[in-house]
Amino acid sequence: MQAIDPAELDAQTGGDADLAREVLDLFAGQCRSILPRLADPAVPRDARADLAHTLKGSAAGVGAVRVRALADAAEARLRDGTGPVPVDDLADAVAQALAEIAEARA
Repeated sequence: MQAIDPAELDAQTGGDADLAREVLDLFAGQCRSILPRLADPAVPRDARADLAHTLKGSAAGVGAVRVRALADAAEARLRDGTGPVPVDDLADAVAQALAEIAEARA
C-alpha cells in the first residue's frame, strides 16, 4: 500500500504537478515539526490534540490516508483521555510518507 494515494493527491491539486510538489513539501515540513511535539508527554493533552488535528488535515490534503487515520485516532484519544495514543504507529506512517516523498523527488 502506498503511503500517499496519488489519486487523492491529484484530486486535491487538480492534477498540477508543481502544486503537488509544493503541498508535499509543506506536508513533510509539518510532519517534521508536529510529530516530535505530538509525542512529547510534557506538552499538554489539549495542545497535542490540536497538533494531531492539524496533522490529520494536512495528511488529508495530500492523500496520506494512514497518517490521517492515525492522527484522527490520536486526536480522539487525546481529547477524551482514553486509551494509548498511537504515536509509534503514527511515526511509522509518517516515516513511510516522508520516504515516498523523498523517493519521488529523487
